[in-house]
Amino acid sequence: MRIDIVTIFPEIARGPLSSSIMGRAVGSGHVQIHFHDLRDYTTDKHRQVDDTPYGGGPGMVMKPEPFFAAVADLRTEDSRVIFLTPQGVPFRQAKAATLSRCGHLIFLCGHYEGVDQRVIEALVDEEISIGDYVLTNGTLAAAVVVDAIVRLIPGVLGDDRSSEEESFSGDGKRLEFPQYTRPVEFAGMAVPALLLSGNHGVIAKWREEKGLERTSANRPDLLKEADRPPSIQGK
Repeated sequence: MRIDIVTIFPEIARGPLSSSIMGRAVGSGHVQIHFHDLRDYTTDKHRQVDDTPYGGGPGMVMKPEPFFAAVADLRTEDSRVIFLTPQGVPFRQAKAATLSRCGHLIFLCGHYEGVDQRVIEALVDEEISIGDYVLTNGTLAAAVVVDAIVRLIPGVLGDDRSSEEESFSGDGKRLEFPQYTRPVEFAGMAVPALLLSGNHGVIAKWREEKGLERTSANRPDLLKEADRPPSIQGK
């Protein structure tokens, strides 16, 4: 897979996507990640990427020309162009899994008060939001989405079962169960005895129950969504 991130702050994405598992994924050849400064696609001496909005209002709007030039330079037949924005579709694990099977992803990162709508209408295949809040720019959001995608590429985690047992895996409606490691006792707290039993059937049932308890306490909305008839889910 190849990933291109177009932003006026490439250094923001470069740090987290060059370290740890992401860095190893690049080093092992599972993915190529390229960072592009949007200003390199401008043609004026000031390298301007924004201007005042038509109709008035506060702030600045990002100009269309640099984005069109960047996509024209990077896009191939199998490219999928994604724009990070609070107005986008909420990002979910299922979407991460779908995108992890793509050959080429191009992420466009906004800033200021937004991007000229013609960029979205002519260039973007889908708009994605990582949450109901506003960041100073879309580069951080791009790094989050790329991390979630790359770790699902077969071979990146070493043991592919790691991603199969996580929160939001499977049907996406349950959180992960509690985890424990050595020592058996610490600060007056002990690892549940059944986890030491070696009885995998009992352990699997306990994990399922604890995952359900955690989901009910922290994300009851997931359980409510799971109870909806299939014909109306997601509406």
